[in-house]
Amino acid sequence: MDNLAITQAQLDDGNTKQGGVRACLNRHYYDVSSETANSILIGSWGKATRVRPSRDVDILFLLPASVYTQYQARTGNRQSALLQEVKNVLLGTYSQTSMRGDGQVVAIPFNQTPIEVAPGFRCTDGSILVCDTNNGGRYTISTAEAEEQSLSASDSYCVGNTRALARMMKQWQREHNVPLKSFQLERLAIEFLGTWSNNQKDHFWYDWMVRDFFAFLTGRANTHIFMPSTGEMIWLGDEWVFKAQRAHKHAVTACEHERANTRSSPVKSGKRFSAVRSRYHRDRQARRSADG
Repeated sequence: MDNLAITQAQLDDGNTKQGGVRACLNRHYYDVSSETANSILIGSWGKATRVRPSRDVDILFLLPASVYTQYQARTGNRQSALLQEVKNVLLGTYSQTSMRGDGQVVAIPFNQTPIEVAPGFRCTDGSILVCDTNNGGRYTISTAEAEEQSLSASDSYCVGNTRALARMMKQWQREHNVPLKSFQLERLAIEFLGTWSNNQKDHFWYDWMVRDFFAFLTGRANTHIFMPSTGEMIWLGDEWVFKAQRAHKHAVTACEHERANTRSSPVKSGKRFSAVRSRYHRDRQARRSADG
């Protein structure tokens, strides 16, 4: 899994950028310079499922309740106006950066590690409201904390396999332009490992885990996943299914090679399985060049 991990330089850059953004907002809204207070790392950085290179760092910044009251007194798209305020606060520190604030986040396109900030409010029941500027604007309940808790619980029970599988599938998604979102793959990894009979085996079982996950995934076309805490149903569609079927076919072949190699030379089987994967990647690159 080391080849999927971000480099130390990328980690340092991401931490510097996200810490600076959080400190900037804390100074404005709370008169403190903390790089951690009143905010939560969400997305792949918050769930420890990032792969190299990281696309961005997602921050959920919790604004004071007084800001919510202030904007509720306004008319029009309150959420859009709030995002613009947060963007303007950040521009005071990052004036040379071209930002945008739309949808649910303020995006700061730093060169190496972009940052996305989702402004939110902590409710008295513990839930978090986040902005959605679409269709005139509204607040929605964030599932970020529940997603992380669900993933961590699965990963703990499955001795690290949940995050490992999620990261491998995110790399597959990236390499093959698979139209599934990262959080969808994470939810599917949790669901799959919840019933997979080998979910507490070590990394020597990764080949079977990947093979069986792709088989599971192909059967989830045109179904829903359910988000934790809210129960929201997310439609998966089927635009990606042929890529999952092809990946499953390659995984089956790799496992067959691994089985044959284990019988002939157990000591060298792991190296040979890696060679099978390397040959597959070389063949794929050659096909891409020929098609181009």
